[in-house]
Amino acid sequence: MARMKVQHFGPIREGFTENDGWMDFAQVTVFIGNQGAGKSTLAKLYATFSWLEKAIVRGDHERKWFERKNRFRTQFLRYHRLEHYFSGAGPAPVIEYEGEACRIVYRQDCLHIEGVHTQRYSLPQIMYVPAERNFIAYVKSPKELKLSSDALIEFLVEFDIAKQELRTPVRLPINDTYLDYDRLNDALSIRDEHYKLRLTDASSGFQSAVPLLLVSQHLASTIVNDARRDAPDGQPISTEQLARFRKEIEQIFKGVNMTEELRRAALSAASARFAKSAFINIVEEPEQNLYPLSQWQVLQRLLQLNNANNNNRLVMTSHSPYILNYLNIAAFGHSLKRKIETRQTPGLLEQLGEVIALDALVDPGHLVAYQASEADGTVRRIKMTDGVLADAHDLNEFLREGNRLFDRLLDIEERLPQ
Repeated sequence: MARMKVQHFGPIREGFTENDGWMDFAQVTVFIGNQGAGKSTLAKLYATFSWLEKAIVRGDHERKWFERKNRFRTQFLRYHRLEHYFSGAGPAPVIEYEGEACRIVYRQDCLHIEGVHTQRYSLPQIMYVPAERNFIAYVKSPKELKLSSDALIEFLVEFDIAKQELRTPVRLPINDTYLDYDRLNDALSIRDEHYKLRLTDASSGFQSAVPLLLVSQHLASTIVNDARRDAPDGQPISTEQLARFRKEIEQIFKGVNMTEELRRAALSAASARFAKSAFINIVEEPEQNLYPLSQWQVLQRLLQLNNANNNNRLVMTSHSPYILNYLNIAAFGHSLKRKIETRQTPGLLEQLGEVIALDALVDPGHLVAYQASEADGTVRRIKMTDGVLADAHDLNEFLREGNRLFDRLLDIEERLPQ
């Protein structure tokens, strides 16, 4: 299990208030909080360090290249537009990461990499799904846009690849609809038994959900295929694979006449041929523009994709109280499935499957939720009781506050003269 410590960086000030500041990232991890509280900051830092760990293990560059002064700020953080999150005054930022293969510490504008080992490391495919994805339905090609966000550009590229590889209609987890791709006109359409609409003419919920689902489905299935071919049962990266890849990387860097652009392209091609055995899916606001029932259906699909491989990880940021409540259903359903199997009552499994897809269940021990506060820059863990997220948190509190406000209105109404 990876973990991360962040203090005095952007909106995060004191950071996590337990465990000496170390936040665990489980198989499913979710961050909630107000705008500007630091949810996306933490998710983006996790994405950055996950990528760094992968690049270090593969040997993309020598260690001193990663540790060069200011590179973390000007190159790695710029990818997610975090390079300006350092405050000029106040305590120095604390940013540390411990993964399966190494420990990375940011100190005095430099990274320090410690203890690289690959015995338990599963090479991941990492995808950051940005909240800005809802306009992608209108984009024919990533080259059409001049974007400052490298993360958004990468997502656009993966969306285009996933779209081009569609061969048959894809069933969407929303309203019993299907996604069709017209290769000749490069157009996606939503259809059911009554209508067919171009994605550009569909609701904003479809325009947000389709890119998320299509890219997630494509990358998750690629990981499953790679794992079956080169690393059965999700085995860690092999010494032979690592040696083969590093030899290829060495040849790329020996090409003295290569431009930097050609070198990056060659590195990307080499990486694509190198089998990965995990999918780290980092999703901003999976609920975006979706009706509560559709939020539940999309979340189940994401959990199913996450459960396809034991090494997969799903990290989400959310403003929706339904997402946490639905995660509780997935966690309680997992506990209930164990009881059904222990007490040998298989007939109840069918009933459980009518409530939630059995392959979308979440082991409560592999689920963690955090709440970030914009008021004081702290992060706290939402406690679990009896296998569910039962601790009080802002999203549930706001639901209760709505009920209290309505009760006050009823009180005022009762005081009206008859």
